[in-house]
Amino acid sequence: MKLFLKAAFFTVLAPGMYAGLVPWLLVGDQRAGGGWLMGSAILLLGLGAFIYLRCVWDFATYGKGIPVPIDPPKRLVMRSFYSYSRNPMYVATLAMIAGWALLFGSAVLVGYWIVLFVVFSLVVRFYEEPHLTREFGDEYRAYQAAVGRWFPRPHRGEAEDSR
Repeated sequence: MKLFLKAAFFTVLAPGMYAGLVPWLLVGDQRAGGGWLMGSAILLLGLGAFIYLRCVWDFATYGKGIPVPIDPPKRLVMRSFYSYSRNPMYVATLAMIAGWALLFGSAVLVGYWIVLFVVFSLVVRFYEEPHLTREFGDEYRAYQAAVGRWFPRPHRGEAEDSR
């Protein structure tokens, strides 16, 4: 139970701030759009939230940790959304910000998305990947080779696999 409380606290603190509070502050009193943009925005927001929460669940139940250096997972999490992307929490957070940008038609939020993507990319490349390589060694290297950093890798055709 303590692990789930820590995970909930982290979720409110980090992605709650990045994908909730900051976008809300950036749009101010701007009015939300409607029509298909609203539907697309709601889809991105809901999908991002679902993916993020499932990843936190996987970290806690399978990895026995939370996505924070103070209590990292004890096992490398490679299941669920982690079998498609090595960074689905970041992808989910960015999807939610894209949803807000669509909802409000906000160029400021698009700029915020770009800045955050660059920051996430730097953190992943220069901190997380080297740390996970040291922590999990060959298991993480094999995972890197099999799963894309941000998006799923296309599967090879049977002809390529038979070589």
